[in-house]
Amino acid sequence: MANILIVDDDSNILKLIGIFLSEQGYKVLKATNGIDALEILKKELCHLAVVDVMMPFMDGYSLTTEIRNQYNIPVILLTAKNQIEDKERGFLAGTDDYLVKPFEPKELSFRIKALLRRYDTHHDEYIVRIGSTAINKKSYEVKVGDRTILLPLKEFELLYFLLSNPMQVFSRDHLIEQIWGLDYEGDERTVDVHIKRLRERFSKLADTFHIKTVRGVGYSLEVKRE
Repeated sequence: MANILIVDDDSNILKLIGIFLSEQGYKVLKATNGIDALEILKKELCHLAVVDVMMPFMDGYSLTTEIRNQYNIPVILLTAKNQIEDKERGFLAGTDDYLVKPFEPKELSFRIKALLRRYDTHHDEYIVRIGSTAINKKSYEVKVGDRTILLPLKEFELLYFLLSNPMQVFSRDHLIEQIWGLDYEGDERTVDVHIKRLRERFSKLADTFHIKTVRGVGYSLEVKRE
C-alpha cells in the first residue's frame, strides 16, 4: 500500500486523517508545517501528499510548489475556503485536487485512490524513488533532484537492485547472482569495485541514502533518517 504524507498544523485533523487512512491500509507520515514536510520527503518514499493551505513557516501553496519542483507525486490541498480565487491559486501552485473543510474522510480516500491510479506511482514497476533520487529502469536514467545521471550498465543495475531493497543485507555472492548472473566467472571483488564507484558518485549528490558495508556479510543500502 502507498505511503501518504499528511501536512496540517491542526493536530485533530492529523489524528483523524491518520487513523482513517491507516485503517485503509496506507502508511501515514505526518508533519505540522511545510518545512518539516520537505524534510520527511527527503528521507521517506511518499506516493501522495495531503497539504493544508494555512500553516506556519510555509503555507500550503508554497509547499505544493516545492513538491512539484522536486517530486513527481500528486498533491491534494485542504482548505477552509471555497473561493474560486483560492482554488485558482492552488492549481497554479501545482495541486492535483482540492478539498474544502469540513470533509468526509471517505471522500478524501476516494480522491487519493483516483490520483494514485492516475499517477500509477505505487504500482510503477520501472521507477524507484528514495527522497530526491529516482532511478528509472526503462530509460536507464538516475535523477537526483534536477540532475540526470547516466551510469555504466552494471553500476546502474546494482544501484537499482539496492534501491529497490533498502535496509536489507545482501552477500557479495547474492549480488553477483542478481547482477552478473550464475555463469559469471569473476570473483567477489567485482562487487567491491562497483560499490566503491557508486559511493564516489553519490556521496555528494544524494544525502538520503548510503551503501553500508556489513562486515563479514556484504552490503546494505540504508536510508538516512537524520
